[in-house]
Amino acid sequence: MRTKKIWANLGVEDLARTTKFYSELGFKPNGTNEVLTSFTFGQDDFIIHFFTKERFKWALGDEASDLKLGNEIIFSLSAESVDEVHQWLLAVKNAGGRIFAEPQSFEKGYFFGFADPDGHKFNVLYWPE
Repeated sequence: MRTKKIWANLGVEDLARTTKFYSELGFKPNGTNEVLTSFTFGQDDFIIHFFTKERFKWALGDEASDLKLGNEIIFSLSAESVDEVHQWLLAVKNAGGRIFAEPQSFEKGYFFGFADPDGHKFNVLYWPE
């Protein structure tokens, strides 16, 4: 079997807050309704749907992670330079994100990590070719 597409579904407390956060970071809106807000990420337009917690619980039962205790996934966003990593850092701070890993070198790359207002984690990574 071959799947046509993959996307992510995450639960959030406040759709308006989530929409504002990802809009301020410049991600492309992919639709909004009363139970979700959706954005595309990267050149391949990877989709992340952010559902209200109630709707999200319906899909998972009571198995949603408590993001205050840890994460099961971290999304990585590529940057084209160390300078772009720092631009992302400022944009995330200005949009109200929480920095959990300050900018730092890693092997031959450079990155920082942040969490959105609900605790979903991302890192922004520059990795020279």
